[in-house]
This record gives sequence, structure tokens and C-alpha cells, in this order.
Amino acid sequence: MFDKVKNLYKVQKQAREIKSQLKKTHIEAENEGVTVIVTGEQEVVEVRISDEAVQDKKKLEKNLESCFNKAIKKSQQIGAELMKDIMGDVNFPGLGQ
Repeated sequence: MFDKVKNLYKVQKQAREIKSQLKKTHIEAENEGVTVIVTGEQEVVEVRISDEAVQDKKKLEKNLESCFNKAIKKSQQIGAELMKDIMGDVNFPGLGQ
């Protein structure tokens, strides 16, 4: 029982470290004059739009959508990779592992 609690504590500590790491990680996505930067926690840090990109509203909307989706997907992949390392070692009865 003590080993399981110890293991849980270790996983929680590693998860906090990963969260801190994700907060510091910036992911940038760019498409036709539109740039979006998000953290690994999927918080928007910056949006840049060139003068040329502003000329066509519909195209700008599509480019913004594309950039946000790319950046969020990449942040999810990074988070999953980091979590995979610690979750692979965990074995809790009743959680299907």
C-alpha cells in the first residue's frame, strides 16, 4: 500500500514538473501572413497579422483558424509525449492497467 502512495506522489510531482515545462514551451504556427503563438498549456501568447493578410477578411479568418488548430494540435502532441513517459510506469488497480 505504501509503495502505491509513494508511486502516486512521484507521478504527481512529475506531472507538476511537466505542467511547468509546458507553460514555458511556445508553439508557433504560421500561414500566409498570420502567426499564432501558444504555450504548451494552449494559452495564446501572441497573434501577428501582416498588412497583406488583412486585405481579404474571409482568407484571414481561414488562416487564423488554421494557425490556431495547428498550434493547439502540436501542443497536445507535446503534452501527450511528455505524459506518456510518466504514465507508462504507473500501475493502479482498477484503472485498466
